[in-house]
Amino acid sequence: MRGVRRSARGEASWEADRELDCFAMANEVFHLTRARSEPCHRTRGAASARGRRPFSTFGLVSARESGRTGGAGFSPADRAYVGSRHIPTKGPWSVDEVDSEAYVSQFSADGSLLVAGFRGSRIRVYNADRGWTIHKDINCKSLQWTVSDIALSPDQQFLAYSSLSPIVHIVNVQSSGKESHANVNEIHEGLDFTGDEHDNEDFGIFSVKFSKDGKEVVIGNNERSIHVYDLAANKVSVRIRAHIADVNAVTFADESGNVLYSGSDDSLCKVWDRRCLAGEKSAGVLTGHLDGVTFIDSRGDGRYFISNCKDQRIKLWDIRKMSSVVKVRPVIKMDWDYRWMPFPSEAHHYKHPNDQSLATYRGHSVLQTLIRCYFSPMHSTGQRYIYTGSSDKSVHIYDVVSGKTVERLSWHSSVIRDCTWHPCYPTLVTSSWDGYVARWEASGDEKNPSMLVTDEQRASPYFQPYGDPFMM
Repeated sequence: MRGVRRSARGEASWEADRELDCFAMANEVFHLTRARSEPCHRTRGAASARGRRPFSTFGLVSARESGRTGGAGFSPADRAYVGSRHIPTKGPWSVDEVDSEAYVSQFSADGSLLVAGFRGSRIRVYNADRGWTIHKDINCKSLQWTVSDIALSPDQQFLAYSSLSPIVHIVNVQSSGKESHANVNEIHEGLDFTGDEHDNEDFGIFSVKFSKDGKEVVIGNNERSIHVYDLAANKVSVRIRAHIADVNAVTFADESGNVLYSGSDDSLCKVWDRRCLAGEKSAGVLTGHLDGVTFIDSRGDGRYFISNCKDQRIKLWDIRKMSSVVKVRPVIKMDWDYRWMPFPSEAHHYKHPNDQSLATYRGHSVLQTLIRCYFSPMHSTGQRYIYTGSSDKSVHIYDVVSGKTVERLSWHSSVIRDCTWHPCYPTLVTSSWDGYVARWEASGDEKNPSMLVTDEQRASPYFQPYGDPFMM
């Protein structure tokens, strides 16, 4: 978790690379993104029949209603084009307020539920379709420091939560009863990830994800490992000593479940194919980051993913560009710890000598904690944007194609560690260390009493500086 410390060796080799790299986008990603998030050819022709450019929502709807689209209706790309023009920037309105930091948040696959985890032993599940009322109030079991990650099963039946311990607990979020106290009124089944003689039984888990079919759970931990748990067999089916430092992020690449992506404090992103894991060798390595990777989000196509990093950059990757070995390890002339120190100003100009990424997104800050980033939803935006929390108390939304910041959402008075965009509607939820879970909309009633105002801002209810071994 700590910021990577490196010596001053190789100083001369970095002098030529001190200028900020210009944004560049691979043609294939450019065209794929445009195809998914701009009107289809049929609609473009119909809407532009009277010279209407650029396309307005009114023009697209008018073309459809007048029959100029041949009665075919909106395509997914048409829908995404309209949705992507309505970014959730209004607000925020309060979803909840607690007396501890909000660490993680996540919408369910259909957007009906929102899950938020807080420092300590509390997780809350909200019904997004019923006025953000509390659907389930969970008092967790045997936590070390905080809820480090949460994951909803694809059928929205079960919630997995992890901590800085080797146990992942499973809760039935659809059971009757609003309160769920671990092993008091409900059983929180524990998945034990220990058992290997080489494992330290005190390891902590930083990342937990369900497979797309809900049959497996994968975790990344501070013992440099990735473990996959087979829920039907009730045992760990795969153990990989994946990196030479903490594995902060791991996720399934696509619906097949065969390929995994991982990111580590060793600055590397790795690709793992479970069909060929001889000798715990990865399928490939992607280099380009200069410090510890804090999070990974897959585009869902088994090809592209993004990663957030303590080098203050988000990078977009294509696994077809991966290497079989690490060709060049970066040597950075700085000595810092991201948990309590500012990022060295000169390091903004450093570049990896063998950067394999497709694009780099800058503007947010990754300090104090493992801040997360995501692709915007496919249904409503065609994954046109990348969005991320930030230690500058804002959410930054980048255009995938241009790399530019299209919006910055600011109200919170502390770090935004996590945020989540509704899969269908222009609603974005932020979870901050100021204790607020807040929602942002494309439009809304500013007279609604739940709207947050400046007078309600507050500092983090709990903050312990460097020296705390569990600051994430």
